[in-house]
Amino acid sequence: MSVPPALRFGVLSTARIARSFCRGLASSRHVRVDAVASRDAGRAREFAADLGIPRHLDSYEALLADPDIDAVYIAVPNSLHAHWSIRALESGKHVLCEKPLAVDAREAQQMFAVAHAQGRHLAEGYPYRTQPQTLKLRELLQAGAIGRPRFVQAHFTFTLQREDDIRLQPLLAGGALMDVGCYCVSLIRMIAAQRPARVFAGALWTGDAGGVDRAIAATLEFPDGLIAQLTSGLAAALERHALIVGTDGVLQTSFFNHPPASGRCELLFKSGRDSREDYQSIPVPAMNGFLAEAEAFERLVRLGAAHWTGATSEESIDIAQTLEAVLHSARSGKPVDLPD
Repeated sequence: MSVPPALRFGVLSTARIARSFCRGLASSRHVRVDAVASRDAGRAREFAADLGIPRHLDSYEALLADPDIDAVYIAVPNSLHAHWSIRALESGKHVLCEKPLAVDAREAQQMFAVAHAQGRHLAEGYPYRTQPQTLKLRELLQAGAIGRPRFVQAHFTFTLQREDDIRLQPLLAGGALMDVGCYCVSLIRMIAAQRPARVFAGALWTGDAGGVDRAIAATLEFPDGLIAQLTSGLAAALERHALIVGTDGVLQTSFFNHPPASGRCELLFKSGRDSREDYQSIPVPAMNGFLAEAEAFERLVRLGAAHWTGATSEESIDIAQTLEAVLHSARSGKPVDLPD
């Protein structure tokens, strides 16, 4: 069977995550990076040379106007995701945008409206969502392996090395929640299969009242009685883990974007309402998350929405609305109700 022509990506930005994205795609027969754009021609040239990318462009606009680019990977700061995604969609490109998709629900809704009007695909990039580990997790949940999920705890922390990191800049929509907490929100939304009804959060802030959250914790209450908790931070050891307690069992996942150094990937599973047994390990294949995500996106473009294993448009809008509500609650010190 012949392989369809590869989906040709253009990369908007030379940020560190863009470099990781390009390296992840290097072995694929289904997707490839054909060009990279930066507002600094020297940086674009160096980036392309380092990663073996055929072309480099000295403006974002030039990339969007390039007829030989099918899809754009958006890796600019959070506050610019909506602007450049919309520009790319209006230029006739499909868009894979780094998480978080938008700074609020209004932006997310506008982005998907433009994608629909242009007949193009827009997806929010959470590499762990397309990983074999998460696909197996979804399979077990949908099969009722632990009954109905009743409690979820999701945690993601690491330490930023530099105080001038853009992820600490309020004007660029930085902060722990928007950088790593959004992963927790997206996982919880996937498990719950619905938007929360109420959130209540607290945070530790950088600087004065205009700072960003360096650490944040939130409780999410769902209409069906599910309760979820998330914690995330930018000044603690690297840890990424989730616990899902159902009516008939328990699941644990690391929900990593990429396999650990050991290469061993697994889910931990315990069945039964009164089990005192040890967790059962369920091995899953190891795969680079950017590769899994980009190839799933290629199937979305070529075959349709049923072949996309990442966040749906409805999920992404709900995630944006939840992030907005969590930050509002953390700043106000009060619970926030989300609309039906």
